[in-house]
Amino acid sequence: MPDHDERDGSEARYDFAAIQAKWLPAWEELRPFRTDAPGDKRPRKYVLDMFPYPSGDLHMGHAEAFGFGDIVARYWRQQGFNVLHPIGWDSFGLPAENAAIKRGIDPRGWTYDNIAQQKRSFRIYAPSFDWSKELHTSDPEYYKWNQWLFLKLYEKGLAYRKDGSVNWCPNDQTVLANEQVIDGHCERCGFAVVKKKLTQWYFRVTDYGDRLLDDLNQLEGSWPSRVLTMQRNWIGRSIGADVQFRIEGRNEPIAVYTTRPDTLYGATFLVVAPDSDLASELAMDAPAHVRERFDDYLRQTQAATDIERLSTDREKTGMFLERYAINPLSGERLPIWTADYVLAEYGHGAVMAVPAHDQRDLDFARTFDLPVRVVVDTNAPITGAIPVIPTDPETGEALLPEDLPPLDPASTGVALTGDGRLINSGPFNGLSKNNAIHRITEALESSSIGHAARNFRLRDWLISRQRYWGTPIPIIHCPACGEVPVPEDQLPVVLPDAEGLDLKPKGTSPLGAATEWSTVDCPNCGGKATRDSDTMDTFVDSSWYYLRYLSANDDTQAFDPAEVEKWAPVDQYVGGVEHAILHLLYSRFMTKVLFDLGYVSFTEPFMSLLNQGQVILNGAAMSKSKGNLVEFADELRQHGADALRMTIAFAGPPEDDIDWADVSAAGSAKFLARAWRLAHDVTSSPDVEWRSGDIALRRVTHRLLADAPALVEQFKFNVVVARLMELVNATRKAIDSGPGPQDAAVREAAEVVTLVLNLFAPYTAEDMWQALGYEPTVALQLWRRADPSLLIEESLTAIVQVDGKVRDRVEVSPKIGADELEGLARASAAVQRALGDREPASVVVRAPRLVNFVTAK
Repeated sequence: MPDHDERDGSEARYDFAAIQAKWLPAWEELRPFRTDAPGDKRPRKYVLDMFPYPSGDLHMGHAEAFGFGDIVARYWRQQGFNVLHPIGWDSFGLPAENAAIKRGIDPRGWTYDNIAQQKRSFRIYAPSFDWSKELHTSDPEYYKWNQWLFLKLYEKGLAYRKDGSVNWCPNDQTVLANEQVIDGHCERCGFAVVKKKLTQWYFRVTDYGDRLLDDLNQLEGSWPSRVLTMQRNWIGRSIGADVQFRIEGRNEPIAVYTTRPDTLYGATFLVVAPDSDLASELAMDAPAHVRERFDDYLRQTQAATDIERLSTDREKTGMFLERYAINPLSGERLPIWTADYVLAEYGHGAVMAVPAHDQRDLDFARTFDLPVRVVVDTNAPITGAIPVIPTDPETGEALLPEDLPPLDPASTGVALTGDGRLINSGPFNGLSKNNAIHRITEALESSSIGHAARNFRLRDWLISRQRYWGTPIPIIHCPACGEVPVPEDQLPVVLPDAEGLDLKPKGTSPLGAATEWSTVDCPNCGGKATRDSDTMDTFVDSSWYYLRYLSANDDTQAFDPAEVEKWAPVDQYVGGVEHAILHLLYSRFMTKVLFDLGYVSFTEPFMSLLNQGQVILNGAAMSKSKGNLVEFADELRQHGADALRMTIAFAGPPEDDIDWADVSAAGSAKFLARAWRLAHDVTSSPDVEWRSGDIALRRVTHRLLADAPALVEQFKFNVVVARLMELVNATRKAIDSGPGPQDAAVREAAEVVTLVLNLFAPYTAEDMWQALGYEPTVALQLWRRADPSLLIEESLTAIVQVDGKVRDRVEVSPKIGADELEGLARASAAVQRALGDREPASVVVRAPRLVNFVTAK
């Protein structure tokens, strides 16, 4: 609502709606944020917000994220940079398709109607976007280049198709990447995910596992530490060995990955994942009763999520396959079991079980009464280590190793995972754990029964989706030629019209039923062939979109390398921490692939990352069903864009959640009205000599000019707002009860308020800039340099304490010495009363700020 401050008698009224209606069309005509002006020699900055999904109108989370990104973009323009700040829509995907199915409409119409609504809201909210770069990933002009990228990966051997066990959402009837399964449920619809065998397309992300992990070091200090940790944990590199175990009755040995080759002599059985091909093969060649039991156990396993299977609290289940393996070092015959605590995706889908030194193996062995053999004596001292000498609990005397009770994990239930020396390990007895890992790996390699290896928790990126609303995979399946890439000059492979197609999820892609679309001639032999009917995971769309912005209107190439050299990588990326694994990992992977292909000259896409918190209400996430929803559109109508943006900036550090119950957009509107009136109260001309103005006000102004840049670059937006409020108050005081509105310092302060306010409240700032006598737009005005002479304090307040309790405050020179400061403090009547007849035991002096007299207790 319009607001005014009746205390100062001003007749000017702050009407946010009128100000918005005035400046929005002016900006659209001026287009001040376009970055392609010929001859622009300014250095460049690329500021990017994670683009929105058009599921409806903008919400409060968008208000927060795009508000923060715009502060950064506007700040860098004021620092003299040509700033690219683009906008687009991540417009393919399941939500649009599911919404269209529910409403019986085409996903295109639903998607583009929502984009139009979000675009209208963005216009009012006024982020400083270069609208000429706008893109939608569901446009053929965009997804043509998804297909081009797919073909480049296919040529390089990084895109491949295979049979495998996949995460399957029974509700959405499509596969999910591991990262899209949250606590065993589909991240989109919340249904429990099951395992299913399907032939799918993958990208070889694991080929880049080492680089994805090691290159995180480049981002230390510029990405949030928790995001770096999440990335490292998800990649999950471990160092160990692949060991070849011969299987009785099988020609080929099986490879088992282990991080503890030093415990090979402690292996008492092997465990294979029930959903692995190896388990099915071993069961097939086992007696009939084993095959029947295995089929039942496999169905039981497939009904459980990976999270459930890996839970340490879950009771161990499994079955003996009545097959045996041979320990390659000891020659011992080991029974082979299948158990759901082993995952098919880990290593090679089989583990050597060493129950004495692995807790999960021990729990399984105790459940099924299997042998437990200790091969690392954790009581044995290691040279160079400081031994912890245990003592007898009754006498307190030290216990020597030979006095210690025997190690028996089978009875204690606790696996021995610490360092020690090898026992029961043949020629390797007496070696320390680390030395044994090295020596046993060498022995495996020399005998050609194993080798050093690395393993990753990271899996290859499963990109196939059995849904309509996505990028068609540009592969043709020919009975004679097999997989045939679509020739580049035939791209894009455009989605057929949805009319007449049954989009309801049914386990296979609706595109398979589009006979006219799917039936094609083979590009190789000319025979009848069919298009691949799956579509790509939408994370493919967002893995490289930051590059497409640079050539958004170029239909001849995905991106112009010359433009990439000018702008990329992204200087500042802004978005939610919920994408800390999924999207960021895939963007990093795609960038490294493009680097290897020679298309870009850098290996990391985003040099700095800002994660915002959530906007919540009364301590809980907003939800329409729970009745605690704050609508973006309502806040915009009631308080205006500037008040909304100011409230978000002032609420606290960006990474913290904002509880809308604890903030006040109405209060922000009152502050903006107070700031706006400053510009209308100034009576001096723009060419007034500032040096003639009130020195006290000028000091406040120039302190803000000096401090604000570092605060913005540290994302301390709330502190900048607080300092801005301080300057507004000082200026108001100077107008009302100081030198008056004609003073040069008042104009200077009002202009600086306007420049700083541009970061947070662009409409108000623009209107103030005009009131001060300038042409638009204030957003392109350069930051002013602080006058160093005005940053030197003439005096400051020193605190005087007695035993830590404040007794007096003394105005002193910033250059005062310790002795002089102590003398002034001793002369204080308040200090003399507090001390009485006591002489301080010591005096702490921190000139020029503090004196503390400490008395004897």
